[in-house]
Amino acid sequence: MKLSVKGFDVYVGFLDVAAQNALVEAVRDVVMQAPLVQPDTPYGKPMSVRMTAAGQYGWHSDRSGYRYLRAHPSGRPWPAIPAQVLDIWHRVTGLERSPECCLINFYSADAKMGLHQDRSEANMDWPVVSISLGDEGLFRMGNLTRGGKTESHWLRSGDVVVMGGDARLAYHGVDRIRAGSSTLLPKGGRLNLTLRVVEP
Repeated sequence: MKLSVKGFDVYVGFLDVAAQNALVEAVRDVVMQAPLVQPDTPYGKPMSVRMTAAGQYGWHSDRSGYRYLRAHPSGRPWPAIPAQVLDIWHRVTGLERSPECCLINFYSADAKMGLHQDRSEANMDWPVVSISLGDEGLFRMGNLTRGGKTESHWLRSGDVVVMGGDARLAYHGVDRIRAGSSTLLPKGGRLNLTLRVVEP
């Protein structure tokens, strides 16, 4: 089922349980090569999520600002984006071009992500695709500028969101995690895979 909320396309239950389990295994392989890190914001405060990436680039944050890196902070190259992740991108976007970054965020029970725009990419005409695995996350969708009315939607394991068109630069975030709402991850928590085209 596809919902449109403030221009965000939400594909509810896009991935069945078998596909979700396969993705979790693929993410584990990525994390073994590129361990999760907890970045700082440019203001020096640690983010509540831990993250890693796959592809040619990984997104990073520290006191120098927000940017893409060609290697993990350890200096090791990022692993390739798993084939099943790329397949989801092509299925929901219909695009031939593939993304150069799959950002992987892990949310523990108390993690959240404040309202923000995804605007570190060279060309923001390409959509951003977000895949949810594990515990439910309350996804808040805002506007092209800060303030104004927002709408919230619980994203469940297997849901996929496409942020394109007017929603591409809309503010969005994750207000909270519904701990224990999924048994996909043995120790709980939520994984969010975000696919982005980085280069022009």
